[in-house]
Amino acid sequence: MREALTLHANHALLTRANPLAKFAVVMLMTVVLALSIDWVSASVALAFELLLFPLAGLTAGLLWQRGWPLILAAALGGWSTSILAPDSGRILLDVGIWSISEGSLELGLGFLLRGLAIALPAVLLMSCTDPTDLADALAQKAKLPHRFVLGTLAAMRLVGLMAEEWQTIGMARRARGVGSHGSPAQRLRATLGQSFGLLVQAVRRASRLAVTMEARGFGGAQRTWARESTYSALDIWVVLGGLLIAATAVSAAVGAGTWNMVFLGQQ
Repeated sequence: MREALTLHANHALLTRANPLAKFAVVMLMTVVLALSIDWVSASVALAFELLLFPLAGLTAGLLWQRGWPLILAAALGGWSTSILAPDSGRILLDVGIWSISEGSLELGLGFLLRGLAIALPAVLLMSCTDPTDLADALAQKAKLPHRFVLGTLAAMRLVGLMAEEWQTIGMARRARGVGSHGSPAQRLRATLGQSFGLLVQAVRRASRLAVTMEARGFGGAQRTWARESTYSALDIWVVLGGLLIAATAVSAAVGAGTWNMVFLGQQ
């Protein structure tokens, strides 16, 4: 899946921006959206983010493949908030054990949209950023410790391998008749056993990788770079675009009277 996304986004506009510029925009959007729980600012930010996805070479299908766990988590969080939040306003649905009112529905909708608006920029960042480019930027521009940067790079490279390992372990267990039949409890135990096998394999792979990197001098004090991480005019436009989206979202919420500061408790 990662290879397909990388190839698809290979010639997209946002792939040419410096990873730190894109990371700064993601952090800015996260901070702004975490300040308030209202559906207006989240809707405006989400609309702009969806418009930006073609610039990263992503289609709706690829977006779902990449971010479906986050999308489902946001939907579940919104639904849970709607039925668990205190009732306010007119009751829209009442089934006895729980109810949904106008106020709780608005709160749940805001939670859903905000979760999506916070999660999608991260999906965009990971989909249009090469891990090696990100590591170069972190080391050369952000001046982070080399070992931290290399550990981050190794972890990002191994994410795709873990999905393949999970499928391999699952096929091996099914070949032995484990996890392919039985009661739900037996299948749950089989899944937990498969998860433990994946954990063991991850630890072994990480240990081998650490030894290999140390043997090749990755932990040395002096380093040279195969390619230089640079900024360009595109990075300025990326950051300005992020500022514009954040400002527009906040202004729309304030103008609509829905801006609600989480920490100050303003209405």
